[in-house]
Amino acid sequence: MTQHTVSPGHAESTDNFGETEKAGHTDHYAPEGLLTRGTVVVVPGRGETRATYARFGRRLAADAYRVRVVDPPRAGAGDPAGSPDAFGARLAQAVAGTADGDGVVRPLVLVGADLGAAAVAALLAREEAQDLEPDGVVLAGLPGSATSSVDTWDAELDVRTSCPTHRGVLSDDAEVRRGSLGEPVPDSLLDAAYEGTVAAPTLLLVGDADPLADHEGLARIAKSLPRARLSLVRGAHHDVLNDVQHRSVAAEVVTFLETVRGGLVPQVVVESSAW
Repeated sequence: MTQHTVSPGHAESTDNFGETEKAGHTDHYAPEGLLTRGTVVVVPGRGETRATYARFGRRLAADAYRVRVVDPPRAGAGDPAGSPDAFGARLAQAVAGTADGDGVVRPLVLVGADLGAAAVAALLAREEAQDLEPDGVVLAGLPGSATSSVDTWDAELDVRTSCPTHRGVLSDDAEVRRGSLGEPVPDSLLDAAYEGTVAAPTLLLVGDADPLADHEGLARIAKSLPRARLSLVRGAHHDVLNDVQHRSVAAEVVTFLETVRGGLVPQVVVESSAW
C-alpha cells in the first residue's frame, strides 16, 4: 500500500485500496510504483455521498489516475446556485489539495454527476472560474428541469440505476438523502449550464433510459461547445456512472482521459470492423 504523508492536525484514515478519507473529500491513489497519469476531481449529485463513487474512483485509480471525490452541492441551499463563488472556491481548494511537491498532476479533469454536473458546467462558463483551468470535463447525467415524482425508495432506485450492487450501496448508506431527486435544480443553474460555454474538451454521458435528462438540450450542448463528445449509454438510467454498464462507461471515461493526455488525438481508432 502506498504511504501518504498526513499533515499535523489533519485526521486521515487509509484503507487497503489506497483510499484515504478526510473531511470534505475522499482520495483514491494510483497503485504503488506507477506514475500518476493525471488528476480527476469528482462532484456528486443530489442525495449522493462520496461513498457513492467509491467503485468509480477505485476503477480510475487502478488506471493510475489520482481521484478525489468531494462533497456534493445542495440544490436550493445557496450552494452553488446562490453562491457560485463559494462552490468555485471549494472546488479550487480541492484541486489544489491534490498537489504534491511538483504541483497538481496534469491533465486535470473535472467529473460532475447530476447536480454536480450542472454546478461544474455553470461554474466553468463564468469568467471568474478560469483559475481552475481544467484540461477536460465529464458531465454525467446532466439533468434537465424534470424531477422525480416517485414516492417510494424502490421507485427512486429504479430512476437511478438497475445495478443491484449500486442499489445496495445507496440503500446501505445512511448519509444518502432519499427523495432528493424530487428537489428541482434551480432554473438559474440549468440556464447557466445549458447556455454557457465550457472551453475545455467535454465528454457528455447520458443514459438513453434516463427520465430526468433533457436529451434535446444535451444534443444542442454537444453541437454548441467547441470541443464536445456526447456518448449515449444504452439502457442506462440517471446514475449513468453507476448503472449496470458501469464498466463500459468507466472505459469511456478512461479513453477520454487518455485522449486528453494525448492532445485530443485518439490512441485507438477502428480501421475495419465486422460488427
